[in-house]
Amino acid sequence: MARGWRTVTTKSMHRGVGRGQHLRARLGRTVAAALLGLLWAAGHAPSVDIAATAGAPERRARQPRAERRPERLDMVEQQLMARDITDPRVIDAIRRVPRDRFVPATQRAAAYEDRPLPIGYRQTISQPYIVAFMTQALQLTEDTRVLEIGTGSGYQTAVLAELASQVYSIEIVPELAARARETLADLGHANVETRVGDGYQGWPDAAPFDAIIVTAAPDHVPAPLLAQLAPGGRMVIPVGQDRQSLTLITRDDDGLTRRNLLPVLFVPMTGEAERR
Repeated sequence: MARGWRTVTTKSMHRGVGRGQHLRARLGRTVAAALLGLLWAAGHAPSVDIAATAGAPERRARQPRAERRPERLDMVEQQLMARDITDPRVIDAIRRVPRDRFVPATQRAAAYEDRPLPIGYRQTISQPYIVAFMTQALQLTEDTRVLEIGTGSGYQTAVLAELASQVYSIEIVPELAARARETLADLGHANVETRVGDGYQGWPDAAPFDAIIVTAAPDHVPAPLLAQLAPGGRMVIPVGQDRQSLTLITRDDDGLTRRNLLPVLFVPMTGEAERR
């Protein structure tokens, strides 16, 4: 743990995270490692650094899409509101974003189920509850500038874009980045900028950020990301190997505070994070 950090440990704030994301503390290392290898192991894509935008930076109003809207409403009510997702802005954002647009055609029938889904390249789209939980923990406003490490399918990115002023998102798998960029542009998320590369170093030329969200798990908190967190900022990141903890880091006048929120199981962060 870094010097000067204040650590607060809280009990799990959820009531039932679905399969593949929630790793209960009582799971042994052997079972966790097996799950990690079978369900969540990441590919080792080459790292490049090519900036691209999903559209012009200005925002425009977006209307909820009618396609499969009843399923989205049921998902929000049964999987989010029935647990501990209470932020009305987060709830409305997830009502508007069509999760089925961010999964491969073979997975679309299951798009609104309470579980993660494969999206190719040994990656997944996160369970809706986890997306909502992490987003709610960031306490976003319309003026927030967000850095996302791990674009993946682009679904979490789209939810962030509904709530924040500007979203900067980095993805290490070029094919996923290209697919997500296209989907985000098709859905009108013009306040998103994407980049292909290793997210360990963050996005220095756009820093500092009011909020940072990491959707892959390193075994430590990358120092460059801490350096790019603005005063008053909040970071949500899964930390650990076999046993991971979703961690909230905040910066105030007294420094950094770290609080463990709940046990999770995310794909490991690849690239530089593996060599540290």
